[in-house]
Amino acid sequence: MSDKPEEKIESGSELEKLTEALAEEKKRSEECLTRMKYMQADFENLKKRMDRQMEEVKKYSNEHIIIELLDIVDELEMAIKSGHNSDSQENVIQGIDMTLKKLTKILEKEGVSPIECVGRPFDPTKHNAVARIEKEDAEECTVVEEVRKGYTMREKVIRPSIVKVMVKPLKSQEKVNQNE
Repeated sequence: MSDKPEEKIESGSELEKLTEALAEEKKRSEECLTRMKYMQADFENLKKRMDRQMEEVKKYSNEHIIIELLDIVDELEMAIKSGHNSDSQENVIQGIDMTLKKLTKILEKEGVSPIECVGRPFDPTKHNAVARIEKEDAEECTVVEEVRKGYTMREKVIRPSIVKVMVKPLKSQEKVNQNE
């Protein structure tokens, strides 16, 4: 009988230890949960701040090129003003030519370049054909005239060239097809 009261005492102290351990684990769990909530709030704030910064970058990302283009606008306005005050068209044309060269340099600096097309084979990824010119001795689908320049930006076509294409007359093509 004496063994049973001691077992109860041992069980009682074990129960107290387990109760303390449980309370300690609950406390640690609550601390972890609290830290996690703070971290989640910090993450949400960081995400919002990054979204605002990205919007700001998008909004003003082309500011440097706009500033350079404003110089071009100023020069064109001066050319128009001097054209009204001058009888010589030559000075106006020179001013416009210089301004165009400056604009071309700005575009080149940004990776924009014209598409070379006259005398080259028609390429539907770079050209839009608006007319066909029939000629007996023509190489098939060769660009003979550029109506509007096309441009690439770092290897990507941003505006296709509008061109006129030289082709053999339809009657010549029909004869070649019949002979085959």
